[in-house]
Amino acid sequence: MKPSAKGKSLVYVSSVLSNDVYVYSYSTQQLVGTLTGFTTPYGLCSDKKGNVWIVNDGASQLVEYAHGGTRPLATLSDSGEYPEGCAVDPQTGNLAVTNFYSQSGGGSVAIYAGAKGTATLYTDPSIAQYRFCGYDNKGNLFVDGATGSSEFAFAELPKGSGTFTDITLNRSVEWPGGVQWDGKYVAVGDTDAGVIYRTQPNGSVKATTDLGGSNYVNQFWITAPARKKHHKDTVLAASQDGGEFAYYNYPAGGGATITVDVSEPFGITLSK
Repeated sequence: MKPSAKGKSLVYVSSVLSNDVYVYSYSTQQLVGTLTGFTTPYGLCSDKKGNVWIVNDGASQLVEYAHGGTRPLATLSDSGEYPEGCAVDPQTGNLAVTNFYSQSGGGSVAIYAGAKGTATLYTDPSIAQYRFCGYDNKGNLFVDGATGSSEFAFAELPKGSGTFTDITLNRSVEWPGGVQWDGKYVAVGDTDAGVIYRTQPNGSVKATTDLGGSNYVNQFWITAPARKKHHKDTVLAASQDGGEFAYYNYPAGGGATITVDVSEPFGITLSK
């Protein structure tokens, strides 16, 4: 890691081909570091301190790094599970992890209180495989995944509750992608279609952000909440089949404004 990295906003991108996590300067797209030693790193997430969590699927672990750091701050066990995505509650610091499936069968959502210790597992009878998750500004957790028949599934775990509320989107989603609160709506990605739906908790889609034909976008990361109607922000999207991550105007979408080549990128997050 370059010493200057700690003074920059950084983009972290996981590669399922190299099993590394690459770190780039957000402003210049220069590669400033590489984190190694993972076995199938999938989703990434960051907290308000700039600490980054890496889903290390092959080892059933979650690994935390400080902004620009090179040594893990913490490693949490997700034994018997195959984690895919993560999110940090900005209010409580709780870490939520979506387990695609487990050694015993179906998946779950693991929540680590204060991002420490042993997780509590939550399941929804309607969801067999869990992909991504995101907290809104009130501490409600939204997750997507697939049913037992591989149909798209979406649900909310309200703050303080142990029971999911299923949500039906008024759109057809080919394969579940990233989930993130954008300051006004819950943004839900369609991996295969390369689009992001800005949704209300009742499942109503208010707007669609088209990522210009990107191929197989697993995770995206909105760099700042789009609070105002005409406010322009940026969304970073990792295109696994395209072999790149790209910057797009958000929520307008359209063609990429910047592209950076990466070998089979999967997860992406911004550490400020």
